[in-house]
Amino acid sequence: MTISFEGKVAIVTGAGGGLGRCHALELARRGAKVVVNDLGGSVDGSGGSSEAADKVVEEIKALGAEAISNGSSVTDDAGVANLVKQTVDAFGRIDIMINNAGILRDKSFAKMEQKDWDLVVDVHLAGSAKATKAVWPVMKEQQYGRIMMTSSSSGLYGNFGQANYGAAKLGLAGLMNTLKIEGQKDNIKVNTLAPVAFTRMTENLMPPEAEAMLKPEFVSPGVMILVSEDAPTGTILCAGAGVFAAAQVVEADGVYVGRDDLTAEKVLENWDQITDFSNAKPFFMGGEQTGKFFEKASGK
Repeated sequence: MTISFEGKVAIVTGAGGGLGRCHALELARRGAKVVVNDLGGSVDGSGGSSEAADKVVEEIKALGAEAISNGSSVTDDAGVANLVKQTVDAFGRIDIMINNAGILRDKSFAKMEQKDWDLVVDVHLAGSAKATKAVWPVMKEQQYGRIMMTSSSSGLYGNFGQANYGAAKLGLAGLMNTLKIEGQKDNIKVNTLAPVAFTRMTENLMPPEAEAMLKPEFVSPGVMILVSEDAPTGTILCAGAGVFAAAQVVEADGVYVGRDDLTAEKVLENWDQITDFSNAKPFFMGGEQTGKFFEKASGK
């Protein structure tokens, strides 16, 4: 089955280079009309220029597809509102929102200044939320929407020097988990990508020889599935070097220790069973975990 985006309109943030550019180009190759959003700043978020976004628009037009550029910052409420207005004015609808924009301010937690924390969380987490919030009414009206967050192994599993980035990136998976529920009735599906790619954001974190193996082009095919008409919802897809793997938050089956004379020591006595993941499973929503706890506590 061929995945097509004919008649679909996509916004890709941070699409002036790296992963965002590759996502935008692949969407365009498959028929989508694309809005290339990029502030044009440096990796640490400073500066700004529309040149990068304009170049990607020219690349898309060279493919025979339609595209426009937008230079709004995802942290700016007025700018995000303008991004949505510009898209609807140009193309009449918004089907796909790819939240890809991001910056880095890497430092060990002990040395990290508050401004380094605030800016990274603001761009990745708040920026993705603002952009998603802005397109949500349009998608709801259409009864169709596909939204993708961009997480990271640093968020899922941790990485030295990236407390700010990791917290924001895991937060995006948490945002997805609620939006996948709230979007169900309106045919809005929400997924998350955790990419491994050699880009200007990661070039100082990886050896040069990794570049050929970790091209962003090797990630975008997975993205096409996450934002397609038949997309899953609530999926975290890890992708890099042509390798793809789904990730989940799972919970051990656990054990009912009892409520009478409950002590920390009794919990400790059952620690091996509490932390036994042999029968672990994921939940679609938080209420399922609550239900399990009631069942176990009731002796069922």
